[in-house]
Amino acid sequence: MAIAKPVEDITTSKINQQVTEIEKSKNQKHRKDKPWDTDDIDHWKIEPFELDKEKIKPFTEESSFATLFPKYREVYLREIWGHLTKVLENHGVACVLNLVEGSMTVKTTRKTIDPYIILKARDLIKLLARSVPIIQAIKILQDDMASDVIKIGNIIRNKERFVKRRQRILGPSGSTLKAIELLTGCYLLVQGTTVSAMGPYKGLKIVRRIVIDCMKNIHPVYHIKELMIKRELAKDPKLANENWDRFLPNFTKRKHAKRQKAVKPGDTETNQTARSDEVKQASKHTSQHTSSAVETAKPPNQESYREKNKKKKYTPFPPPQLPRKIDIQLESGEYFSKSNQKKVRKPKEAESYKDEEKRGQKRKRKNSQERL
Repeated sequence: MAIAKPVEDITTSKINQQVTEIEKSKNQKHRKDKPWDTDDIDHWKIEPFELDKEKIKPFTEESSFATLFPKYREVYLREIWGHLTKVLENHGVACVLNLVEGSMTVKTTRKTIDPYIILKARDLIKLLARSVPIIQAIKILQDDMASDVIKIGNIIRNKERFVKRRQRILGPSGSTLKAIELLTGCYLLVQGTTVSAMGPYKGLKIVRRIVIDCMKNIHPVYHIKELMIKRELAKDPKLANENWDRFLPNFTKRKHAKRQKAVKPGDTETNQTARSDEVKQASKHTSQHTSSAVETAKPPNQESYREKNKKKKYTPFPPPQLPRKIDIQLESGEYFSKSNQKKVRKPKEAESYKDEEKRGQKRKRKNSQERL
């Protein structure tokens, strides 16, 4: 005979199932379980590419990539081109150097086996165009190496600021650059308006963030400190699955407050307030004396200067429109006078204007002599 389960156990199990279903978010509702995706699998691991050459047939279509290079790289590329062709031939890729157009081209041949090698060859010529030496650039053909050319030219408009912030990536005698290379496991080269990086995908992600933040006025030293702490925390197996935010430094923007006067050790708050009141009264007393002395020794042009620089009353209306030259002539009646009369008036007006200027200069000289 089958033993019947108690009603209480059945109801509790159903309630637990309902609670778990409610806890699932809407985004994860249609996601299925993946029993093959276990924690021991390393998703960042790159599996080696191994195929039998006898079974593989040549590609049906030819793939090619071309990149331009600056004129100053022409001499270097000529020297190393023979070595580059030998390296690419081993992988079944052909390369062409066009000095007229200033371009490098890589393309597949009938001997190519790996379909992804053409993309690696494309990255290789890009790095050569950005002044990476060939010994370092050839390493990109390895499976565990990737590259990233970070453009920094369009982030800042001011040229002086751009040069200063680009120099921060290098640091004094290249110390900052060396620290970033050691912590990320990447190779870095700063050239012109680009930063060329080579290394694993994890490291390239960090390098891109450091470089762009540096151009946005966040010093790379802050990132270096953070990476050093993360490296130490990763060594501890107890903290492997925990949140590291409490260990990491939290850098915030500092607002420079006004400097306060230093307080003497014997002073109390009441003494400080009393002193400040005394200072204020003394300053008022001295200001009254000085103002009276200044008024007595005022130069004659001081009042006119003050009148000119008086604050005008605010009006919400725009200023009135100034009269045109024709309007002034119409008011004076000069507009209707004959051309001969106008010709006679012009030199007379010029002479009178010169006389007024001379008188004004003489007055200034007299005033300056009187003051002395």
